[in-house]
Amino acid sequence: MAADTCSCVREEDARWMQRALDNARRGLGTTSPNPPVGAVIVREGHLLGEGWHEKAGEPHAERRALADARARGNGEALRGATIYVTLEPCSSYGRTPPCTEAILEAGLARVVYGAVDPDERHRGRADALLRAAGVEVCPGVLREACEAFLRPWMHAVRTGRPWVVAKVATTLDGRLTRRSTRWISGPEALREGHELRLHSDAILVGGQTVRHDDPALTIRTPISPVPAIKQQPWRVVVTQHREQLPASAQLFTDAWADRTVVLEQVTDWEQVLRDLYRERGVVQLMLECGGRLLRPLLEARLVDAWMQVVAPVLSGGDEEVIPGAFLPAEVRLELTRREPCGRDLLLEGYLTYESPRHEDL
Repeated sequence: MAADTCSCVREEDARWMQRALDNARRGLGTTSPNPPVGAVIVREGHLLGEGWHEKAGEPHAERRALADARARGNGEALRGATIYVTLEPCSSYGRTPPCTEAILEAGLARVVYGAVDPDERHRGRADALLRAAGVEVCPGVLREACEAFLRPWMHAVRTGRPWVVAKVATTLDGRLTRRSTRWISGPEALREGHELRLHSDAILVGGQTVRHDDPALTIRTPISPVPAIKQQPWRVVVTQHREQLPASAQLFTDAWADRTVVLEQVTDWEQVLRDLYRERGVVQLMLECGGRLLRPLLEARLVDAWMQVVAPVLSGGDEEVIPGAFLPAEVRLELTRREPCGRDLLLEGYLTYESPRHEDL
């Protein structure tokens, strides 16, 4: 098993690991079902090369960092250098060769990584292989920060289902609609929603949303440029009967119609989520649905995170966030973000359920 902490940590390790983590963020939203990982190679305080994983099936962060070092003319300096990686290096063959193999071939002397692999089949294998070859291995540097960044992917690996984020916009009186306009939130909050779409693999809505709003559910964000390799997210529509959906809707007629999935008469939400992960590689699922769909997902304790924009208006609208929901215990929001967003208030965090699910009792 890989050690969780290491006595070999050096003063400069946190700084270089933070740079590796910054690199990892550049792959956020494009790597699923793989994790977004960053790497930095250093020797005697000098940067030799760096990289990040861009897309499943393409070179991992470690191999990209090695290639970058060679492209900079630092190939000979790799022998005896240190590599910083945000996640324990892979040690088995998949769509690409194992990164431990590339590390050994390059002659790196030290491997420092942040998070350990959550998959018990692989956890600790890299440590054993590298140490057996005489490489110094130092796990757990900035571990909490790396695990927090990788939380959706680690959750998917452990549970077999996507990390589910609900995004809702409400008025002060808790309504999802306004009488005077289609939009509840302002332009700044709308941009935040598109940023969340950029980091998600699929967006789920209900049939009513398709009929009333005819949404595109595509990424259109001025906050961060959309990477050329980023596919538009899967658009998942849940309805009682497909024929109730208008054939002229954007989801069925635009350039990404082949990424629209219609699910009818859903009763087993956990199975739906497992299928999305297993069959379509969905690691993070964004909910942009109304209260009728939020309710069963919350009741089944399948919503993991929450983003809510509260507009400073009392609307008296008809639709509540969770109409008639039966929640056996309180659901609490562990706030990670609370700040003004234009004229609105943005709340973001993780959901915690106060009691186990019925089937666990």
